[in-house]
Amino acid sequence: MQDHLDDILATVRPLEPIELNLLDAQGCVLVDDITVPLSLPPFDNSSMDGYAVRVADVAGASEEFPAALEVVGDVAAGRAEPLSVGPGQAARIMTGAPLPPGAETVVPVEWTDGGLGEGPVAGMRARSLAPEGAEGQVHVYRPAQARAHVRAKGSDVRSGDRALEAGTVLGPPQIALLAAIGRGRVRVRPRPRVVVLSTGSELVQPDEELAHGQIYDSNSFALTAAARDAGAIAYRVGAVADDAETLRSTIEDQLVRADLMVTTGGVSVGAYDVVKEALAHVADEDEPGGGVDFRKLAMQPGKPQGFGSIGPDHTPLLALPGNPVSSYVSFELFVRPAIRTLMGLTDVHRPTTTASLAADKALTSPRGRRQFLRASYADGSVTPVGGSGSHLVAALAHADALIVVPEDAETVEPGAEVEVVLLG
Repeated sequence: MQDHLDDILATVRPLEPIELNLLDAQGCVLVDDITVPLSLPPFDNSSMDGYAVRVADVAGASEEFPAALEVVGDVAAGRAEPLSVGPGQAARIMTGAPLPPGAETVVPVEWTDGGLGEGPVAGMRARSLAPEGAEGQVHVYRPAQARAHVRAKGSDVRSGDRALEAGTVLGPPQIALLAAIGRGRVRVRPRPRVVVLSTGSELVQPDEELAHGQIYDSNSFALTAAARDAGAIAYRVGAVADDAETLRSTIEDQLVRADLMVTTGGVSVGAYDVVKEALAHVADEDEPGGGVDFRKLAMQPGKPQGFGSIGPDHTPLLALPGNPVSSYVSFELFVRPAIRTLMGLTDVHRPTTTASLAADKALTSPRGRRQFLRASYADGSVTPVGGSGSHLVAALAHADALIVVPEDAETVEPGAEVEVVLLG
């Protein structure tokens, strides 16, 4: 099993960097460190709607003996009107507006009469409705310490700081930071394009009627969703019947939009397992190094696996088994690390931990095969979910972990410490 994974990771290479607009870069991996060109915030500004004042002018202020100050005007966010605050003066200031010269602190409007002379107010009246509020007199009922309710210049990040490190996945907070420091474009490794294709003449699309012997195609939906969850742009192809020529043609048609191809089904030893047959000749003979190797791994579920490269661009292809649990476990162990490698990440595996086995009886496992059992993990304890059958998709829907039983273990007793792969 480890050799198979090593072969995959040795073959798959990170995608070449491209420059993208910020929103197009969401979910991509940053290629370069980003240095802050200007401090955030770029100036001292108010964190409250209120009045910018001098500390001495409001010292000792109370409701019984309020400080009466002359209002010299408004300071609004985004407005650059020259205004300064002298002794005995106040400037009405809005959240985010720069602290005017001379002012030392901000008094919230709720600590004042809002210039109305009628006691404490709950807020300011809109300037359009009461422009006279920007002049006259305001009574302040509480003192304020120096730089109270003031966001200091550079209190978020300072010019020259490293804002983001190379290798960072760009989510909404990271994109917000890039926009805030004025970066509209960034160099990233693009999200890999993954094509997922299921095989089997018995497969029917959801919402269609089932005939005798048919089942709904769940694997392609599960694997497409899993690829997107891993960070890829994933395309799902409708199930292909058990015909080698049709499958070969479909795969070749899909190569144009694939950085990675994933098939599910048709890799075992049955007479209708056509993936091996179809891929035997799909590699371009003029492109050395192509082809897909099919193997039997010492693992359960997921014994039959295939991996190689196809087409003129040597597009990596992973061929997974068709049983639902087998295909999903195989995805987590082999495909997800390949996707994360294409993205340029260094940590490509799901996190693992150890936990105490919570079970009514001992677990059994075939000797010589590493077993992965669906489980639920919480607070250092892990509980098996459902049986070990590779067709039990309902149990998979309730699992958030995999219990790993090593090759040399045939039983695991309740209370034993086991390795656990955390799925999310």
